Amino acid sequence: MDQDLRSISDARTRALRARSAYEAYRVLDQVDVDRITHAAVEAGYAAAEALARMAVEETGMGKVESKTVKNRFATRGLWEAIRDMRTCGVVREDVETGVTEIADPFGVVAAIIPTTNPTSTALFKAICCLKSRNAMVASPHPRAARSIQEAIRVCQDAAESAGAPKDLLLCMEDVAIEGTQALMVDPNVDLILATGGSSLVRAAYSSGKPAFGVGPGNVPAYVDRSADVEWAARCLVESQSFDNSTLCSSEQAIVCDRPVAEGLLDAMRALDAYVCSPPETAALERLVIQDGKKNSDIVGMDAADIARLAGFEVPPETPVIVAPYEGVGKAHPLSRETLCPLLAFYVVDGWEAGCHLCLQVLDQGGRGHTLGLHCEDEGVIRRFGLEKPVNRLVVNSPTSIGAVGFTTRLFPSLTLGCGSFGGNITSDNVGPQHLLNIKRLARVRQEWRDGKAGTTYDHLPPIGADAVGMGAQSPWDAPHRPNPGRATGDDRNPAALPPAGSPTSVGVSDGTLPGENFSRADIERIIRNALRNRT
Repeated sequence: MDQDLRSISDARTRALRARSAYEAYRVLDQVDVDRITHAAVEAGYAAAEALARMAVEETGMGKVESKTVKNRFATRGLWEAIRDMRTCGVVREDVETGVTEIADPFGVVAAIIPTTNPTSTALFKAICCLKSRNAMVASPHPRAARSIQEAIRVCQDAAESAGAPKDLLLCMEDVAIEGTQALMVDPNVDLILATGGSSLVRAAYSSGKPAFGVGPGNVPAYVDRSADVEWAARCLVESQSFDNSTLCSSEQAIVCDRPVAEGLLDAMRALDAYVCSPPETAALERLVIQDGKKNSDIVGMDAADIARLAGFEVPPETPVIVAPYEGVGKAHPLSRETLCPLLAFYVVDGWEAGCHLCLQVLDQGGRGHTLGLHCEDEGVIRRFGLEKPVNRLVVNSPTSIGAVGFTTRLFPSLTLGCGSFGGNITSDNVGPQHLLNIKRLARVRQEWRDGKAGTTYDHLPPIGADAVGMGAQSPWDAPHRPNPGRATGDDRNPAALPPAGSPTSVGVSDGTLPGENFSRADIERIIRNALRNRT
């Protein structure tokens, strides 16, 4: 049988076997599920270094020590966040509203595993499925199939020893594109959890099944004149050199405010980073693009090996190559994601210019993912947060491990949603909570049962004489009342903005509309009045 047909048959057979295991697993209670999940966590943690070594040997990408850390993060790091998460039966009851929430699993999850983070992603997805009472069939990247298969075997064996049914966690062995496609559309698969390139994510969303797909990064990091330059340099070097930048949340470009640009480069040189000359930068451009396409052979490669391929030498201990750069777009290869320890270095005048250039970099394939920000000015931090089309803005931290929740308090995850900015269904760090259906029991409101509430909303209290929008008047016809907390003059001046979290801050955290002094109570009265006067 040809490889494509064997792969299709493999996908169908494993999906059927996983369906049978799921039906047995879905009825277990929280105690049993937690025991089984924890057994897989500990087994994965114990095998972390061996799996890391296997992944590096198989793929040629990254570093054993970094992949060991990622494997441990994907097991015990994840467990710390989910150990008390309720995923079985009644998960929440609200006595006041009478709403009871009940968790139900999706079923069989098709898990697409990449080559850049093979074992850590496999461990992460397996544990998420166990915790949420789902079965899983993994489709491994062909270049990392052996290490991915071993990671899932470790989890399945431990789970089965703790009471899980056989075939709950499976991995395809005959790997081909046709088999992955067959898995995603198989009638026994209920959900797709896809981590990989844009084309793979599009295929997942086109399968006709519910899907969580996550896109590429191309993360810019802005270094403001207010930044702690020494700390920023340390974060950038350590982040880029962690597993040779194979995490999609790794920085790909530095956008630096001119007053601190030379200081930042000097601080990075002190950490053994290599700063390129213009001819060396040009040589790197030719290496990054081969035959009109991104050169995947340099993904996860050591900095010294990258330089050697480009035609120049750097010290063997070099953790990262920094290339002073100008220009963004297709004609400027270093402005795109490379997933290797290579950073384009841009210089700008002021945070407004930095904000604009970061947006240009994000438009080269990173919208929705992550942005790094090294800054001590809260006004600038806030403006970046308000204006950038990313779902993780990592402040004064390495972005590679900050976005996944290692150096921050974001939910620990190796599957990072890009939201609508990046064409994904979620902007969250994905976890077991996303692999659940939440059913809701909604009890009748007592005032309706007692006949005290009519269909005309006459039971609502009258609007006060001083309320906005009295009678049939539209609330938008009310006289304008300036918001004393809103900045006047140049709104782009961060110093003029109120502090984050203040009652008059830009946004709607307190129900206030920008430019108007409407409180949440005002809005509620407006809505009640509109309902009362509707025809």
